[in-house]
Formats: sequence, C-alpha cells, structure tokens
Amino acid sequence: MTVTIRDLARAAGCSIGTVSRALKNQPGLAEPTRARILSTARELGYDFGRLRLGAIRRIVFLLHQQHNTLSSSPFYSPVLQGAEQACRRAGVTLSFSVVHPGEPVAELVRAQQPDAILCAGYFEPELVAVLRDSGKPLALVDMHLPGFSSVNPDHHLGGYLATRHLIRTGRRRIAMIAGSLAHYSIHQRARGYRKALFEARMLADPELEAQVPASGEPLQGVRDATRALLARTPRPDALFCYNDSAALAAMQVCLDAGLKVPADIAIVGFDDIGAAAQAIPPLSSIAIDKEALGAAGVALLLDKAGASPTEHTLPVQLIVRESSYDD
Repeated sequence: MTVTIRDLARAAGCSIGTVSRALKNQPGLAEPTRARILSTARELGYDFGRLRLGAIRRIVFLLHQQHNTLSSSPFYSPVLQGAEQACRRAGVTLSFSVVHPGEPVAELVRAQQPDAILCAGYFEPELVAVLRDSGKPLALVDMHLPGFSSVNPDHHLGGYLATRHLIRTGRRRIAMIAGSLAHYSIHQRARGYRKALFEARMLADPELEAQVPASGEPLQGVRDATRALLARTPRPDALFCYNDSAALAAMQVCLDAGLKVPADIAIVGFDDIGAAAQAIPPLSSIAIDKEALGAAGVALLLDKAGASPTEHTLPVQLIVRESSYDD
C-alpha cells in the first residue's frame, strides 16, 4: 500500500503542510520536528521520489573532503568548471561546498537552499542516503551506487587500454599502484588492468599490485609503494597508476633510483591532467573530458524525464607519450 503525506501527518502528529515542508527540506521548521518527520517517513517506507518539485534554479556541487587536496584538484576543478558552464547556459545557479562525514551534512545542504544536488567523487553510501532523504533530485559524478543516477568515465576500458598498451610494448612484469578499491573508479580501473593481462595470458601477480593506504598523505603512500615494488626481484618493467598525480610521484621515485623512463620502466597514468604533458619525460595517460563529465552531471538533474535512475558512461582515450614509448 502506498504511503501518502496524509499518512505521515497522521503518524507524526502534525499538519500536512508541516510534513510537506519537512520532506522538501524547506525552511521554517524546528530541526527536531523535521528529524521526527523524516524518521517517520523512512520507517513507514515513504517513497521520496514522489515529491512534486518545481523547476531547478539552484544546484549545489558537493565534493568530499578527501578530494579537496592538491593531488585531486587538477581533476575535480575542471569537473566543477564544466558543471558551472552547463548551469550558466541553462540559467541555473551553482554553489559549491566541501563536505565531511562528521559534519551535519543535511543542515549544510539546507543552508544552500538548492533545488538539486550534484555529488562528485567518492561519498560514503551512508552519506549519500542522508542526501537522498532530503527529497531533492540527486546525481553522482565519478561515482556509482545502485538506485542513483550517475555519470562516469569508462574506467574499466581505461585500465584495459593502459595495460594493453604496456603489453604491446613488450613489457611482461606490469605492476599496478591503486588507491582504495572502495572507490568505484579505482575498482573499475583495476578490473580493466586484470582483464588486459588475462587476455594476453599473463599472470596477474598479487605481488605486483600495490594499494596506497587510505590513511596518511596519499602521495607519500605512492612513493612508499613504488619503492617496495622496485625492491622486488625481478623488479617491474612497467607501472600502471590509478591517476596521474600518483604516476608522476612514482616516476620521480624511479628516476631518483637511477632508472631510465621508459627504457628501464614504462609508466602510464590516468585522467590526463595538465601536468602529465608537462612532465619530464611526458607522461602517457588515459584522457577524460573532465568538463564534459561535470556538464553531464548537470544534464542528469535537469532532465525532467530522469525520474528513474539513469547511468551514463563517457568515453576515454589513451594518450601515448614518452614515458611509455616502445624502445
């Protein structure tokens, strides 16, 4: 049986108007009252997707605190720029906030008074659930969760193309440095890496897969992982890194160790940030149209037909530079 706003009002002991304001995250309610109504709605199984929302005039772009770093900004800044340009063309205002799971996220979003929410990068599923319960249209960029609209680059294909390229240059001990596999993007890139090895009938050696610890400074974790890989006998002759910032840090460790890139070890990154082409030697990478990624996220929210979850995948391209030439 469908749960209606009238049912919620009866169960929560308040008026239909009060329930409506709570579900639509509108101002003018005491927080305990709002929390009680939302809790009642969840307990009774109310379908938040039934809320009748007006036209979208303001979108809030949320970035998780873990992505608000120097190593992440070369990727997410263009994504934000693409979203902002798409909003400007559509006459929509875009605001930006960095969120932390320990903060009162619902209150932070409510203060922005958005009509819709765009989440970029990894967010804990519990945090996404809190945002969903606001009743606002919600889309994920560079993240995937069942039941939510999302847009992602083809991470799996990118990992596959990078690794297949290294195989075709004659490399046989191809290592991978990955971040947390809880991140959808990194998990998919790792799957692509293993698929390319499988197709080439090469062993996916667990000893050649290094994962950067979730705690601590990420680039220091990359350096430590690279040194550990180089200490193996025989050492890797190629390295696929989960993003360009990691690849550039790993390449510097290799150069400092007296190795020649790519003669001794070939390196490929992911994302094709501006620093990749400027590195010495220039870094091969998987290119993503980051501005298009942000714009596609906005399009998901503005698509009035998008009441049901929609998943979009954007193409990627291998850019071969000196760091992985076949000598």
